Amino acid sequence: MKIFLVGIGGIAMGNLAFMLKQQGHDVSGSDQNLYPPMSDKLEEWGLSPKSGYRKENVKGADLVIIGNAISRGNPEVEEVLNTGIEYMSMAEAIGHFFLKGKKPIVISGTHGKTTTTFLTHWILESIGLKPGLFVGGIRKDGFPGFALGDGDYFVIEGDEYDSAFFDKSSKFLHYRPYYLVMNALDFDHADIFANLDAIKVMFKRLLNLVPSRGKVFYWKGSKNLNDITKDYQHAPVETFELGDKNSIFKYEKGILSEIRTKSKLKPSLIGSHNYRNVEVAVRVCLEIAPQRRKEILEAVETFPGVKRRQENLFVSETSLLVEDFAHHPVAIQETIKAHKEAYPGYKIISLFEPRSATSHRNVFQDDFAKCFKGSDVSIVTEVYQVDKVNKTLRLNVKKLVKDIKTNTKKESLYVEAPKSIPSLLKKVLPKFKKDKLIILAMSNGAFGGIYSELKSLIESRESL
Repeated sequence: MKIFLVGIGGIAMGNLAFMLKQQGHDVSGSDQNLYPPMSDKLEEWGLSPKSGYRKENVKGADLVIIGNAISRGNPEVEEVLNTGIEYMSMAEAIGHFFLKGKKPIVISGTHGKTTTTFLTHWILESIGLKPGLFVGGIRKDGFPGFALGDGDYFVIEGDEYDSAFFDKSSKFLHYRPYYLVMNALDFDHADIFANLDAIKVMFKRLLNLVPSRGKVFYWKGSKNLNDITKDYQHAPVETFELGDKNSIFKYEKGILSEIRTKSKLKPSLIGSHNYRNVEVAVRVCLEIAPQRRKEILEAVETFPGVKRRQENLFVSETSLLVEDFAHHPVAIQETIKAHKEAYPGYKIISLFEPRSATSHRNVFQDDFAKCFKGSDVSIVTEVYQVDKVNKTLRLNVKKLVKDIKTNTKKESLYVEAPKSIPSLLKKVLPKFKKDKLIILAMSNGAFGGIYSELKSLIESRESL
């Protein structure tokens, strides 16, 4: 087929374009603002996208795939609608081209999707099952978030965000789950969901797609997941939790061990939230290959982890600089807790940029004030692109900083923009000159490009 992608410069859309090319299709696309790394990747893959949107770009296409960020008024969209060219969302295209005839393993939940998806794929790949993969991230060893796969299974991140301007249902409803994992269910994506009940509706629809020969795995520690599965009867359901009677693992005092053999595991991941990810990934893989238990457990220890998830940018005997994607109150709380447990005796300076569509709104004003427990200093920037958020809906960061101080009884500081953080840290770091220290930088964006400065600061902090 001749396939054209509108908005090809997004990471997921670019990956999809290359997968389609690998399948043998004639693929091209366009985007308004193409920039590295995806612009370089597209050139490397021989896709040479068009810069800017023009109606003539889609002429002759058999199918047009329209990205999530594209809206009505786009010249290419208008041409597609006017001329009747077949079109799909990215999610629908993935389901159509890659999941037919497979047994998709859909990893869903408002936290832990990316890590669990990569880990499940890593284990199945390690035991020779050659699964496909589609996930919004990059492994720490540089492996991208996609693979065609030659086997029966396809591991995919089940994103609850909407699919396209013409399809406001969640992407994961296109992914044909055979095995479904639900890691967590909290309110998120306040830009598209009015409330928690609206997200629950999507998860209930997803649950209803699992065939009777498939299986559902969900974290029983989530009240919301318990609610939506309460009356479900269409496919087998298995709950998971660390340390319960059916668990593979238990987690005590920062140590993960296998219950059956009492052997200790040393995965690259830390924290109880990540060890729940390990638990369910192993459960799914044992469901598929129960006779490969030893190899499955060995694969857990060799998993390299995911970039921007607990990624150590600098490590010494006394200092650690960590980048993490945490931007939801639950994720921030768990990330701080994980480092407190893994590095006992270390002081923690938490840096946070409210950048996501949910975090820059005041829906979590009170929750953010409570999630920094464990930090010795908390530094919070003003909302990213503050003028784009109505003041009545906007997170009040100055109030938040005061409330964090009240709740933690520790220092809490406000900065207008990320670029001001390094100079502020120069004043803060001397207070920790004799301490072992973690700087924990949490944002779902680039954090103003300050990581090189942070690395230099923590590297030379003894001399400040």
